[in-house]
Amino acid sequence: MNYSSKQPNKKIMNDFNQKIIDEFRANKGKVSGMFEGMELLLVTTKGAKSGKEVIFPVVYTKDGDKYVIIASKGGAPENPAWYYNLLANPEVTVEVGTEKFKAHATDTKGEERARLFEQHAKQYPQFNDYKAKTTRTIPVFILEKI
Repeated sequence: MNYSSKQPNKKIMNDFNQKIIDEFRANKGKVSGMFEGMELLLVTTKGAKSGKEVIFPVVYTKDGDKYVIIASKGGAPENPAWYYNLLANPEVTVEVGTEKFKAHATDTKGEERARLFEQHAKQYPQFNDYKAKTTRTIPVFILEKI
């Protein structure tokens, strides 16, 4: 069975994400289930194709005052949809805990990308598993407050 045949359909993923978003907002940034104990933030961006507002939850680490997020999609062969949204529309809104602010998303490259990925994977070792599952270079973004 190839990976894509195991991917949940879009409605299931949207429902899954909405439950996380609702729990995040109801509990000041804390969630249960598979993300319990992880640092999670919400990013609101504009859809690259649709132009509609899209909110996605994502695990983060910090690099100084910057937030680091990884477009791993669990090691899938393709990037998550939000990757393309950030490339097309890098001005985003970020929610961390009870704080909400505007930020600029930058797709890192080269040594900086490698350093940030390694730093992230030290805190969340499953990202090394995602890296091993795919032949693509998994994108690493930094989110900087505006």
